[in-house]
Amino acid sequence: MIHKIAIASIGIGLAIMIISFLILKGFQLNIQQKIISFGGHLQVTKFTLSQSYEEDPISKELALFQDYSEYPYIDHIQEYANKAGLLKANEEVEGVVLKGVSSTFDLQNFKPNIIKGEFPDLKVPSTSLDIMISQNIADKLSLAPGDDALLYFIQNPPRARKIHVCGIYETGMEDFDDKIVLGDIRLVQDINNWPDSLVGGFEIFLSDFNNIDYYEAVLEDVVGYELYIEKISDKFAEIFDWLALLNRNVVIFLSLTLFVACFNMVSILLILIMERTQMIGVFKALGATNKIIRKIFVYNGMRLIGKGLLLGNAVGIAFGVIQSKFQLFTLDPKSYYMEFVPISWDWPTIVLLNVLTFVMISLVLTVPTMIISKVSPIKSIRFD
Repeated sequence: MIHKIAIASIGIGLAIMIISFLILKGFQLNIQQKIISFGGHLQVTKFTLSQSYEEDPISKELALFQDYSEYPYIDHIQEYANKAGLLKANEEVEGVVLKGVSSTFDLQNFKPNIIKGEFPDLKVPSTSLDIMISQNIADKLSLAPGDDALLYFIQNPPRARKIHVCGIYETGMEDFDDKIVLGDIRLVQDINNWPDSLVGGFEIFLSDFNNIDYYEAVLEDVVGYELYIEKISDKFAEIFDWLALLNRNVVIFLSLTLFVACFNMVSILLILIMERTQMIGVFKALGATNKIIRKIFVYNGMRLIGKGLLLGNAVGIAFGVIQSKFQLFTLDPKSYYMEFVPISWDWPTIVLLNVLTFVMISLVLTVPTMIISKVSPIKSIRFD
């Protein structure tokens, strides 16, 4: 029974740690993916002190945009332009921001957000009046794919366009779902009386998000002082700070779980030593040294650790597979930005958790075995 309790305590502890990291990584990647699909890793705009949703125009002739293949750390660049307006349908009006994009838009990254209809076809020769709205806006205005609406642009003089809703997206994030509609950048250029060579800014997708600070500094020298580069982690600082706080919480949780597992193993090994007191006395009477006897108990403890690790990996990985395939555990999108518990497979972390658990508990096993040196052969043989 003691052996089974030891294996179960280690297995449950490791399984909880694996599940926690799978969910944490999945949660972070899911949130980051939603944000990056709307704004890339870096945004290049005209340097201005204005806090408006609309940008001052910059030229598409920017060398960075024309030939970004010279920069191996850049995966993709796409242009965009924002324009504030009012969307009217079914006697309801909603303030929105039209984000104009072109055929360079990274649709592959954005596809997971599309829940109904299709993304606007931006490869047509003339300006497309198709837009994609969020589920929140669709609910407020009672719109569905295939419906028409009026989009009013607040300027002097005011201008309006009859647009066609071709699709609906949902991210669960209020910053996007409450105001952003996606359409043709040529519509924004037409409303602003810009030529085709002017855009509001560029969105840059990097090959390595972890080095975003370094690449930001490098690109600042490339684009010059007239343009401003903003990291997506600065633009949505409150969300990325929240994700960083989750990292800290999981580290604390990991430390507590390891402490409990180590404490349980020490208690169990002490019980095993107490049960084997007579055996220890017999071994000493036959000439066995304290070192040899301690090794017996340490090896036995390591064998239990190995079985516990197998159990923990089986439970943790099985949970990850079941949740990723069947999505049994759901979430409130308004609170967590997603509808189900996400899973992301991070095998190096799983291996590291196994190694850390094995090493930490193995080291702790040496503490209770020190009692063996104090066992007297004569008293222990008579011990009942």
